[in-house]
Amino acid sequence: MKAIWGPTLPFRIGLLAVVLGLGGCASFSPDRGMSAVEEFGGAPLGKEVLAIRSEEDAAAARATVDRLLARRLSADDAVQIALLNNRELQAAYNELGISEAQMVQASLPPNPTFTIERIAGAGSLEIEARIIGSILSLLTLPAKAKIATDRFRQAQLKAADATLRVATEARRDYYRAVSAGVIVGFLVQSQSSAQAATELSKELGEAGTMNKLDQARNQVFFAELTAQLAQARQLASTERERLTRVMGLWGADTAFKLPTRLPRVPARPNAQPDVERAAVARRLDLQIARMEVQALATSFDLTNATRFVSVLDLSGIKKRVKATNDEGVVEVEKERGIEIELQIPIFDLGTSKVRQAEETYMQAVNRLAAKAVNVRSEARDAYRTYRAAYDIARHYQREVLPLRKIISDETLLRYNAMQVDVFTLLTEARSRIAATTTGIEAERAFWLAATNLGAAVLGGGTGGGEGESKGPTVAAADGGGGH
Repeated sequence: MKAIWGPTLPFRIGLLAVVLGLGGCASFSPDRGMSAVEEFGGAPLGKEVLAIRSEEDAAAARATVDRLLARRLSADDAVQIALLNNRELQAAYNELGISEAQMVQASLPPNPTFTIERIAGAGSLEIEARIIGSILSLLTLPAKAKIATDRFRQAQLKAADATLRVATEARRDYYRAVSAGVIVGFLVQSQSSAQAATELSKELGEAGTMNKLDQARNQVFFAELTAQLAQARQLASTERERLTRVMGLWGADTAFKLPTRLPRVPARPNAQPDVERAAVARRLDLQIARMEVQALATSFDLTNATRFVSVLDLSGIKKRVKATNDEGVVEVEKERGIEIELQIPIFDLGTSKVRQAEETYMQAVNRLAAKAVNVRSEARDAYRTYRAAYDIARHYQREVLPLRKIISDETLLRYNAMQVDVFTLLTEARSRIAATTTGIEAERAFWLAATNLGAAVLGGGTGGGEGESKGPTVAAADGGGGH
């Protein structure tokens, strides 16, 4: 439906709708939204976060990476390198910049449309100019700008969550890579001892002081240990490559140095009696879900308010007509006015849009409630896993491994005194290798559990905990063969 008012109204009314709301436009932030990433991502980690957007930024990041790569890496070093060098994370920061641009664009009034029409014929010339602005877009501009602002804040939290996720992944991969290297080092030492024993058994066999059965037992122990070492080396190479990828390294940088042992398990576990409350208050994915509900609530209100009107345009019109009469005199007629175009809701009353917006909002509410339940459960489970992993690692350090060393030493003494045979000695050697390897894996499981606990409270993902990529162990000898 169109309504036209004549020249009694000034033409400038057509321009009024275009200039409304100009004072409320948003502007770009100096850091492109990175302040929230530093607050919710970098600060809890105690690490520097940087969106590389210039050559100076790239040079600063490269200098830090070079400085850290020059020494033997710690877990914190690996995390810092990943935060500065991981390109997927930089892409997440680019997504944040895109969201800010969309927020600024959503705060701007719609551009007016200008049309001009010229019709000539039969001695007349008609020129009509129009400038058209959407009244509905202007009336809904504050609500749309608020929704875009909420989306931008949500994007900031998503970028911070991506920061935590990369840091968590780097820390996990670091502990896996170091533990795999430690197992390789231990198996190399064990293989060296087994090789010496095998060579000695050959000499004793040639001298007639060791039977073929004992020689074969020594040789098969060495052969099995060699196979276990090959598996351990392959696993260590894979784990190192995973760490290399998350740190974004290539070329000469892949020759970074890792420590030869895992960090010591602390004397006391970290007590967190309010782990559920801390997770609900600090988990970024939960905050993102809350902001999604807020944005959809505003969107639902806007849809409900505009359910009957989807087109409301205001046009300013200026028309000039030249015509020649019978006497050859040119007559000029000028017309000015405005035109309002309004869509009449006869068939579509907006019910479907409102119903869709309502269901979308309630979907977000239910997902928020479900996530809150899951966050509480994940926090409880992560802390229980952390405490169990701590107790197991400490048990191996204080009980299992010291006792295994005593048994191994005493078995060797008895073998040298010819009180036990080779089979008993090799059985104990297998048992000690298995226990030592399991002890290393228990330490790794503790550090992975500690990493997962931090992710369960702050955000950044909680998967990939204990039980993944375990190193090879040498099983205790079976009972076949006897004495």
